[in-house]
Parts: sequence; structure tokens; C-alpha cells
Amino acid sequence: MAREVFGERFDAAVRYTELLATAGVTRGLIGPREVPRLWDRHVLNCAVLAELLPGGTTLCDVGSGAGLPGIPVALARPDVSVTLLEPLLRRTTFLEEVVRELGLENVTVLRGRAEEMVGKLAVDVVTARAVAPLERLAGWGLPLLRPHGQMLALKGDSAEQELADSRAGLAKLGAVEWSVTAVGEGTLETSTRVVQVKVGESPGGVKAATRRARAAAKAGRAGSPVRGGDRGRSPRRRGR
Repeated sequence: MAREVFGERFDAAVRYTELLATAGVTRGLIGPREVPRLWDRHVLNCAVLAELLPGGTTLCDVGSGAGLPGIPVALARPDVSVTLLEPLLRRTTFLEEVVRELGLENVTVLRGRAEEMVGKLAVDVVTARAVAPLERLAGWGLPLLRPHGQMLALKGDSAEQELADSRAGLAKLGAVEWSVTAVGEGTLETSTRVVQVKVGESPGGVKAATRRARAAAKAGRAGSPVRGGDRGRSPRRRGR
């Protein structure tokens, strides 16, 4: 299955999976219990997201963590330009090392929060996996979209319920169409469930995201210094 999905970049996908199983575990980016199922539950599960991407797409993986789903998508689709957006230094350091070792010229690592990137980064597609509930995630991701862009959120079994609970909020954020889509059917034993949210001519949430960024910056200046490599950053819980 991996050879079919990754093609000429299969060897790079193998190396990425090895890095997740070693440095990813020792640095706390992947739980040790996930190692036996890295291929089916993580790497391939994310890579099939590429089925939903038109050629030449620009993509931002919000809260990228260990690079999921951004790196598998970049491996499967060399024609897609991927930005891995992650606020924590220890994670961006890992991502930069992976990108360098794998020679991924279509990937850029960017340290920061989504709300800080509004007005600085605009893409066709935003992706996320295990970052936040759908409506909150949309508040971070939709303001980064270009007109008629889309957010692709990997949500698993909770996809339909989260979408049902979030429709009113999505509409307020400028979404004009939403659905749950299965990808990887015929390739994976269990397909990946994705919430697909499309925006119209004017993606919303930009003003709210800008206010949150200013408030966070102000709070950071007012707060006391934080020791360690992830200075001034509060980690978000992930189910990676």
C-alpha cells in the first residue's frame, strides 16, 4: 500500500516512519504504543488526504506536531507546496531535521500560531489532525484561506457529530459548503474520514483571529519569562 501511495518517494516515506519511531518517540512527539501502527494509523492514514488536492495546491498544516498530515501529503504529492505551522520549538526543530534529511524541497517549516499568520500567510488548503474541536479549529484555519479555499480536518469516527455541532459557527466564519468525505477507499483497510469545509469569496474570522493574536502578544509581554526551549508557548493536547 505504501509503495502505491508514495511511488518514487517510498524510500523517503520509510525513513520518515523510522524517524517517528525513534526520535519522534524519544522527544515525546509520538507515543511508544503507536510505533507498531505508524504506517496504517498515521503515515498512510494521512497520505491519502492527497486525493482531495488539485495540482499545484498551496497547503498549510496547522498544529503540525510530528508532521502529520503535512509530511505524508508532501511525500505523496511533490507538486503540492506544504507549510508546516507549529508553535513549539522542540517540534519545529524535529520537523526541520526531517525536512532536511528527506530533502523535501516542497516543504517549509514555520514556527507560530495560526492567528499570528493572518495577513502573512494565505493558502488554498488548510489541514489539521487531532488539534482541536472543529469549530475552534475553523476559527484558526479558515482565516488563512484564499477565496474559495478549503479546510480538511481528519476527524475519524467523530466527524459527523462534530460537523453537526459546528454548522452554525462554520457559516459565521464564511464557510459555504461542508461535508464528511472518506479517502483511501480501495487503498487502505480502513478509509480516512475527513471533514471538508469550503469557503466563499471572503473567508471569515480574520478580525477575530487578529484580536486573539494581539491579546496573546500582549499577555506574553506582560507575563514572566518561561524557562526552556518552548519559551512563551503553551502546548495543545494532541492525540497523535
